[in-house]
Amino acid sequence: MNASQHFSAAAVAYAKTLLDLANERQQAESLAQELGQLQEIVESNPTFKTILSDPAIGSTERTALLEKIFSGNVSPLVWNFLRVLNSRGSLKLLGEIADAYEDLLNDQLGKIEVDVTVAHKLPANELEEVRQHVGKALRKEAVVHQYVDESIIGGLVVRVGDQLIDASVRSQLQSMKQQLLSHRPNK
Repeated sequence: MNASQHFSAAAVAYAKTLLDLANERQQAESLAQELGQLQEIVESNPTFKTILSDPAIGSTERTALLEKIFSGNVSPLVWNFLRVLNSRGSLKLLGEIADAYEDLLNDQLGKIEVDVTVAHKLPANELEEVRQHVGKALRKEAVVHQYVDESIIGGLVVRVGDQLIDASVRSQLQSMKQQLLSHRPNK
């Protein structure tokens, strides 16, 4: 997946720079976990999210708040990164940067995120089969996220980035209906 297709140029630039620094320190994967946790904190707290992006709050006040919350609780690389984002007024991009970083890291590691929607939750062995088939087809290690949607009746829907493969029973029934309707004799 090409991160630049889904994220702002600024978020991708920050994510690439951060990934380069993390690779130099051999911390790329641990940094992804840390960014994910930061993103969770921001997303689960709307007030905090507003504080990070509100231009009316000065950099100095925001630095004091960040220091109180994160200094000593995150790695030095993440702490420095937060300070740089703050000084450039870019903390509002933190979630987008974390997502872009994850995409870039997955590309680097030869992994690809795959969403699989099924009518009923698949047992672990069947989900593993799906993961292997999709990974083999894409020639990457598939990281599968399973979602349940009973309306698809059966089969599965696979989404990889912008590509959708709909092998659901609902989709097949709709296709058959369209074919039948298109062959209806005119009166």
